[in-house]
Amino acid sequence: MSVAFRRENDDEHLEPKFELPIPPGPNLVTAAGRALIEERIAALEAQLAAADDTAAVPIKRDLRYWKTRRATAIETAPPTDDTAGFGSVVTIRLAGKQRRIAIVGDDEADPAADRIAFSAPLARAIIGAEAGETLPFNGREDAIEVLAID
Repeated sequence: MSVAFRRENDDEHLEPKFELPIPPGPNLVTAAGRALIEERIAALEAQLAAADDTAAVPIKRDLRYWKTRRATAIETAPPTDDTAGFGSVVTIRLAGKQRRIAIVGDDEADPAADRIAFSAPLARAIIGAEAGETLPFNGREDAIEVLAID
């Protein structure tokens, strides 16, 4: 039998495990975002202490990601004027539905809970707006109505 058709084990043909991608741009975080990073690091360090060598590999990869995010975190406060910005909670009307959206960092984002990353298209459309403004979005000139900014 030719060497080309021999395989020692199935692990040889698995896809390699790459590092977790770091989102481009600055790593802006809210105070809650910084706490989230610390919680993730603590949880991963506890998992790593209890893991065997094989299970430790993905935990170490995740830990490198979160330690990098901690080292590059720039804690940013919401704007002090009456405009929407990073850290703001904005009440909008979009497609006839009222939504209360928090503009947060990439790692804090949870679109299902209306916590969107500052780099998301919807957040970019809202940043800099004031209450009462109508904003263009997704090809419509009056798609977003800003109702309130907290």
